[in-house]
Amino acid sequence: MAVRSWLEGLRAANKTALVQDGKRKIHYLFEDGKEMAEEYDLKTGQLVSRRWRKKNTLGGSGKWEVEVGEPTSPLLGALESELIKESSSNPVFVRKDTLSSFQWRIRNLPYPKEVYSVSVEKEQRCCVIRTTNKKYYKKFSVPDLDRYQLPLDAAALSFTHANNTLIITYQKPKEILAAEEQLQKELKKVKAANSGDGDCKTQ
Repeated sequence: MAVRSWLEGLRAANKTALVQDGKRKIHYLFEDGKEMAEEYDLKTGQLVSRRWRKKNTLGGSGKWEVEVGEPTSPLLGALESELIKESSSNPVFVRKDTLSSFQWRIRNLPYPKEVYSVSVEKEQRCCVIRTTNKKYYKKFSVPDLDRYQLPLDAAALSFTHANNTLIITYQKPKEILAAEEQLQKELKKVKAANSGDGDCKTQ
């Protein structure tokens, strides 16, 4: 039932589409005022980015929060970003999915693979990265599983390490693969504007 309710929410949302830079961009406006923006690669149908925005306490639009894809960098040249710039050697946690799996990449982790362990905390509904040298610890959830109210499965989780990057892969359950297939059919019905056409077309 949960799978259907999330899918129904996506179907009911007011959607606009735009084709630009080899990507199909979909904007969702939900009944509760939340917004979601997704970008798909036109050739592969692969999700490239997903961001969320909700109203702030004063009713205005809040900041976009990145769920999938590269974090949006603040405007270069702004004094604040120069003063509070993160060290380029700090670990960078980014989610980049494939068609069949959820995937996270943590850059700037130079330790060998045997130092890391990645486990599932079923009760807390999250995954945990630990290192035997105590240099890195991270808890993260899988929002897609929460939205579809599906349990975390330790057998679906794996990781590898290459080029100072820890790559964590979680195989998508069949329920999500089926739901994503249905959603793609829905999105094809949303008429897309080309980048030169001005306003997006609305469903």
